[in-house]
Amino acid sequence: MAKWIFEPGHSAAEFVVRHMMVSHMRGLFKNVHGSIVFDLDAPTDTAAVEATIDAAAIWTGDDARDAHLRGPDFLDAENHPVIAFVSREVQRVGETDFRVSGDLSIRGVTRPVELKARYLGRWQCPYWEGGKDLGPVSRIGFTATATINRHDFGVNWNAPMEKGGVVVGAEVAITLDVEAILESDMKRVAASA
Repeated sequence: MAKWIFEPGHSAAEFVVRHMMVSHMRGLFKNVHGSIVFDLDAPTDTAAVEATIDAAAIWTGDDARDAHLRGPDFLDAENHPVIAFVSREVQRVGETDFRVSGDLSIRGVTRPVELKARYLGRWQCPYWEGGKDLGPVSRIGFTATATINRHDFGVNWNAPMEKGGVVVGAEVAITLDVEAILESDMKRVAASA
C-alpha cells in the first residue's frame, strides 16, 4: 500500500468553539505534519494515519487570546508541545468516505476519537522548490471532521457569565484539510534538490 507524506504548507487543522453563548470562535493550526498509508482500490485493513501539530502554533487572529490558549489554562504548550493523532482502524463507509478511529492526545491526555474523512482525489502536480519545478509528484487530498469535548482532555478553563452562561463552550468542532505527496516522489524530489 502506498505511503503519503503530509505537505505541511498545504495541511491545516481548524477548530470552532462556542464563545460568550452567542457566537463561534475559530482557530487554526497550519503546518500539520503526518503520513497516510492509503490506496483507494485496496482494502482498508492496512490503511493508517498519523498526524502531529505544534500546540504553540495556534492562531485565532488575536495575540492576547492566542497567548492564553497556549498557556496552562488551555493547551499548556510549554509542557505539552505536541497534539497527536494515531489511527487504530480505517473503515470505508462510502465511495470516497471513511471512518477513521484512533487516539487523540492533547495536554498529555489521550482519548479515542472518530474522524469522518472524505477522499478528495489524486492528481499529478508540479512541485516547486527554489524557483524550479522538481515534479511531477502524485498528490492526494482529504478532509476530515470530528467533535470532541475539551474537558475530556483536561482543557477546563472557563468563566461564568450573567444568567448562567459561560465564556467557552465544551464542544469543539475540528476540521482537518490534508494534502499529501507520495513518499517515493518526495524522496526523488529531495534527491534532485
